[in-house]
Order: sequence, then structure tokens, then C-alpha cells
Amino acid sequence: MIKTFRRIGLVLFALFFIFAGIAHFVQGEGFAAMIPEWVPFRLGVIYVTGVLEIVLAILLLVPSTRKQARFWTAVYLILIFPANIYAAIAGVPAPGQEEANTMLLWIRLLFQPLLIWWVLWAAKQKDHSSF
Repeated sequence: MIKTFRRIGLVLFALFFIFAGIAHFVQGEGFAAMIPEWVPFRLGVIYVTGVLEIVLAILLLVPSTRKQARFWTAVYLILIFPANIYAAIAGVPAPGQEEANTMLLWIRLLFQPLLIWWVLWAAKQKDHSSF
């Protein structure tokens, strides 16, 4: 039963990450605003992270790469956390939004540890099954 929940959780996480990666291209300027202005090539960074999210999602679904993808996805989520902190402090609206809801920006910070837990739990392999 737990194995089934993990599989469902893994597929949902991968789909979430794929859609988030695509959003980096559709709402690139909105994501770039979440990075401090002193960072060079902000839009380029957003496009690279969008590709990275899509690639990590795919690698999470492949059993032979899942263990490494699990680790690197958790690292990636830790590394992008400062952008969410900056967005909350600076009051940067979420991509695609005109106005920032300050409370939601701060609440969003609570979801990053949840995403890290989610990928570590869902992509954990108890055995070397085909999925």
C-alpha cells in the first residue's frame, strides 16, 4: 500500500515539477523578478532552472536515475529557497500576478520544506523494482 502511495506521490511530484519548469518559460519575467537585481542574467537563470526542473522530473521517473535525481532535486529546492525569501521580503508578486499578497508570500516559505520532504519520501526506493 505504501509503495502505491509513493508511486502516486512520485508521479504527482514529477508532473508538478514539469509544469513548474514550463512556467519558467511562460512567466519568465515574473520568476526573474524573484531574483535580486544585482544577479546577472536573471532571465537566463530562470530559463536554465526551468530546464533543470523538467530534466529532474524526468530523471525521478527513471528507476536507474531516481536515487541521484532525488538527492539533486532536494539540493535544488534548498538552493532556490533564498529566491523565495527575497520575494517575501521585497514583496514580489507570484509570477503571473499583478499584486503581491504579503501573507501568502510568507506562507509560501513553509511549502519549500514540504516539497523537499515530498521528493525525498516519494522517490525513496525500497527495492530495485521497475518503477
